[in-house]
Amino acid sequence: MTSPLRNDRFLRALRRQPVDRTPVWLMRQAGRYLPEYRATRKAAGSFLAMAKNPELACEVTLQPLRRFPLDAAILFSDILTVPDAMGLGLYFVEGEGPKFERPVRNAADIARLGVPDMATDLRYVMDAVSTIRRELDGSVPLIGFSGSPWTLACYMVEGGGSKDFARVKSLALNDPAAMHRLLEVTTDAVIAYLSAQRAAGAQALQVFDTWGGVLSPAMYREFSLRYLTRIARELERGDGDGDARAPLILFGKGNGLHVADLAASGTDAVGVDWTIELGEAARRTGGRVALQGNLDPVTLYASPEAIRSEVGRALDSYRDGNGGSREGHVFNLGHGMSPDMDPDHVAVLVEAVHALSAR
Repeated sequence: MTSPLRNDRFLRALRRQPVDRTPVWLMRQAGRYLPEYRATRKAAGSFLAMAKNPELACEVTLQPLRRFPLDAAILFSDILTVPDAMGLGLYFVEGEGPKFERPVRNAADIARLGVPDMATDLRYVMDAVSTIRRELDGSVPLIGFSGSPWTLACYMVEGGGSKDFARVKSLALNDPAAMHRLLEVTTDAVIAYLSAQRAAGAQALQVFDTWGGVLSPAMYREFSLRYLTRIARELERGDGDGDARAPLILFGKGNGLHVADLAASGTDAVGVDWTIELGEAARRTGGRVALQGNLDPVTLYASPEAIRSEVGRALDSYRDGNGGSREGHVFNLGHGMSPDMDPDHVAVLVEAVHALSAR
């Protein structure tokens, strides 16, 4: 049995309900900038060893919450767990990031893919969700997440990261039918994955469309937005506006051009990066969704005074674009933190959000 939620301002903001101050959480808030994270990773032996061990995943998830008064926890995992469970063989190379042993390069490769079994192939993720939810004991909500179909396809086709995404874009242009088959099965998997996380205890869900911004507007609508909309419309999130409903956030790097379309998708919230003013995003979305964002992560390298100033600027921009109201805003970075950032500067950011937004 789970404890009642004591801090629900994050969920209330996603429902565009009144809150006492703007809630804040940070992408990659559990990460290498924390010395305790580095110690846990060293003891575990590797990133994947941590991610696939529910107790260690729980420990790492909770570490930033012990330091900072954040308003939400996010599951410690990786977006590539889904294609790994599809049989692509995920591994990490120091200094180069994730790689796949068996990338998907043609229609025959795609035809062999299927939706993983959440109860077996990805049970370690669900066990981590339920363990974290229990250990949070109602202190703050827990966010589950997935990569977007397009972003997962980028890694699956490229075999890892890329500077120009030439392989995946070429597949989309030369054989769009095959690309759509890949995106359909990946979307089915994402919906099942997020549903299973919700059943295990996740109270909000985020989709990371990290590489949607590398697409032209026409290709974005065809190969990314189309499948984000499917997720928003088909993912069961619960009824009404109460605690039983798990709000959905669609976040994309470089998605400012598309915020109105994302707001019309059926999602509860849209996360934006720093390349669009929050006020402009609020005007374009017309109050149909909550907004999350959007401080440039590089701001954390600045002085405490500059961090406070930029926090205030972001808060005021949202209010100005939202008719003077601060409701419906979740403060976050426009992307994840970097390993060499100073935890003391993160503390300044979190304190500034709460202090400057107090109602």
